[in-house]
Amino acid sequence: MKLIVGLGNPGDKYQGTRHNVGFDVIDALARQEGLKLTDQKFRADYTIWRVGDEKVLLVKPYTFMNLSGEAVLPLMSYYNISPDELVVVYDDLDLEPGKLRLRQSGSAGGHNGVKSIIEMLGTQDFKRVKIGIGRPQYGRKVVDHVLQRFDTDDRALIEQKIDQTTDLLRAWAKGETFVQLMNQYN
Repeated sequence: MKLIVGLGNPGDKYQGTRHNVGFDVIDALARQEGLKLTDQKFRADYTIWRVGDEKVLLVKPYTFMNLSGEAVLPLMSYYNISPDELVVVYDDLDLEPGKLRLRQSGSAGGHNGVKSIIEMLGTQDFKRVKIGIGRPQYGRKVVDHVLQRFDTDDRALIEQKIDQTTDLLRAWAKGETFVQLMNQYN
């Protein structure tokens, strides 16, 4: 079984914000596959996506961003999923809006949701898909930037990257290696 987790914050207040791009990817992939995240367990909304003989959990933690690991670890334990079968999708301040970066492992890079997952799993060795949201303008706080909605131009870029991300996640679920995907999308 594989696990794809999109990071974000629950509730209408945060819908469409920069910090919720991970949720946007999960919602888009579920919609494209005719699925709904109707199951709830361990403080997460999820569904099981069947891809051939493979089962893939699509997950949106509702723990709020900074506690994402509190939903991810119990789901991984319950379904006996190893960190090697985990992909986390999230926003990245250090990438220009709409830029994609795939990584097989690494530090949290200042992202509190990823930091929570690393702390709970006890490892940095899990796959990541980072979607660039850009840095705030000079004098603007990071928290205000990530909780703001995209302007029209950036939203168009993000929508393209969401579609591209669902394509690469579909390829991974069907058996393409993450290294192959990194070579194609990075």
